[in-house]
Amino acid sequence: MNGFHEEEKLEKTYDSRLMMRLLGYARPYLAIILLCIVLLGLIAATDLAQPYLFKIAIDNHLNYAEKTYQLDEETAPYFTGYDVNDEISVFRESGQLYFTTADGSQVPLNDNASAALRQEDHQSVTELAFLLIMILMAGLLMNFAQVYLLNYASNRIIMTIRRDLFGHLQRMSQSFFDHQPVGRLVTRVTNDTETLHEMYTSVLVNLFKDVFLLIGIVVIMLRLDLRLALVSFSLLPLILLATWFFRSRVREAYREVRLRMAKINTSLNENLSGMRTIHVYRQEQQQFNHFDMINTSYLESNEKENQISSIFRPAVELIGSLALALVIYFGGHQVLAGRIEFGVLFAFINYIRQFFQPINSLTEKYNILQSAMASSERIFQLMDKKPEVVDSPDAQPVTSLTGQINFDHVWFAYNKNEWILKDIHFNVNPGESIAFVGATGAGKTSLIHLIARFYDIQKGSIQLDGVDIKDIRQEDLRRQIGIVLQDVFLFSGSVADNISLNQSNLTRDQIISIAKEVNAHTFIEKLPQGYDQPVMERGNNFSTGQQQLISFARTLAANPSILVLDEATAHIDAETEDLIQKAIPRLMEGRTTIAIAHRLSTIQHCDRIIVLHRGEIVETGTHQQLLKKRGYYYRLYQLQVHSSDAIVS
Repeated sequence: MNGFHEEEKLEKTYDSRLMMRLLGYARPYLAIILLCIVLLGLIAATDLAQPYLFKIAIDNHLNYAEKTYQLDEETAPYFTGYDVNDEISVFRESGQLYFTTADGSQVPLNDNASAALRQEDHQSVTELAFLLIMILMAGLLMNFAQVYLLNYASNRIIMTIRRDLFGHLQRMSQSFFDHQPVGRLVTRVTNDTETLHEMYTSVLVNLFKDVFLLIGIVVIMLRLDLRLALVSFSLLPLILLATWFFRSRVREAYREVRLRMAKINTSLNENLSGMRTIHVYRQEQQQFNHFDMINTSYLESNEKENQISSIFRPAVELIGSLALALVIYFGGHQVLAGRIEFGVLFAFINYIRQFFQPINSLTEKYNILQSAMASSERIFQLMDKKPEVVDSPDAQPVTSLTGQINFDHVWFAYNKNEWILKDIHFNVNPGESIAFVGATGAGKTSLIHLIARFYDIQKGSIQLDGVDIKDIRQEDLRRQIGIVLQDVFLFSGSVADNISLNQSNLTRDQIISIAKEVNAHTFIEKLPQGYDQPVMERGNNFSTGQQQLISFARTLAANPSILVLDEATAHIDAETEDLIQKAIPRLMEGRTTIAIAHRLSTIQHCDRIIVLHRGEIVETGTHQQLLKKRGYYYRLYQLQVHSSDAIVS
């Protein structure tokens, strides 16, 4: 639930620090982004040019009151007293064209003269139409190039962020994952990075087009007619008021959407991962009801956000319609009074419509920016977390170990002062096999975690071959330690992939040889596709015993110096256990071995047994020596023997 509370704290709409980090990822693609901005400026220019071309066509060629023509060889003969390249003034009255003669009198044009001038207008309108088509085609091509380039850059930016985030998660210490819901981490790598992708494509660059359009429309409208422009802009305070109202309401709505989406992801992960338990305990209806409750709350939060958006967008459209009505009212009177031309009014109507499109677009970009800031804050919060276990500056590279282990008065706690291991002190010689036994919670598995340095100890030291493990690079340290866990995790891929873990230096013959050594080859060769048999999620198409045999083969393939067996035969059938018991000596050969087992019969062959009780070493010796002591180990052994007798009887 801590993660949910963190979601609720994310309130900033814009954070310059976060934006600078996001822009840092865009820096390698700066040239592409600048080119996209230039293209958007040109695209905005093509959008702005269209109403103005209509205005020219209407006022200069279709519906003019007075116009100046330059005569050419075709039209000059119709006008006495004028030559080629002379200008004449033509005006329209009651549908009839008149021109002013050289002596200043006004004479109606005859049909031939009118036809000649109209032909010139037809040609001009045709040229304007062709120019408009060319502008539209140019805008289409530039828009295609801009969208392609922007998505090209954005996809690679998000790939880099997702790669860095996943790589950071891999470097985090095990303690980090002990307290982080898996669903929350998945949301960071998938949903949150996708939100950033939307910001890069829709906000980062396309914002410039909206700004270019707004500035261009304002400048053109002011140049066309100042009074009509001021009338058009008189409703801007209403837009600002609506925007303020929307901004103050939508922030809370988006926060609720994000919070409840995180709960859905967490619930899904828990239910899908624990589906077997749900079926065993017949909890389907209860879990369905729980998920339905979370899903319903998510629906409610989305509906709340939708209501706010549904109010704002029609409000902006209403204000836009009012602006159009004002322009038609005042502009219409100006046209009727002859103060402005009809083409100007027509252009204003189109520019008003264009003016409100980027305003609506800016509100959508505000929503995207709001989500992107929240997503980036969550992503960078995660990326800023430092691993608790880090290599020291003087960490040594290690290529091989003899397997000598020394625990020197080690104290360890997962939580402060809640000691799991207390003053643990023992030595393991190279090639020696040692077993740890004790009741659940005695600290056995914690010892393994410490040897592999999944956690750091609070007191004492752990040494391998006389070197403190804090002075060995983690990568080299874990390469020398092979751990066979009680619960095996198989990756998607083939059986061969899971044995080699994609070690390119292993040939197929070597993989088969390794599988034979651990007695896994027999069942693998019977599979329909043998070593190429696909492994389903978590290895669900293999039995527990088969998974464990693959795990043994995987460990042997890594060729570690230290072998750790953590309850490796706890959940397998007797036949598979027999195969594993026969394989264990081959695995142990030439290696230091540490075994943890509840079944004491499986560790009797070990050179030494260490008994843990409540985080402390209480007994040490061989199996026979510990039985003779009749201490804690003896009591554990007797309990297991009696339990076995009771089961048999």
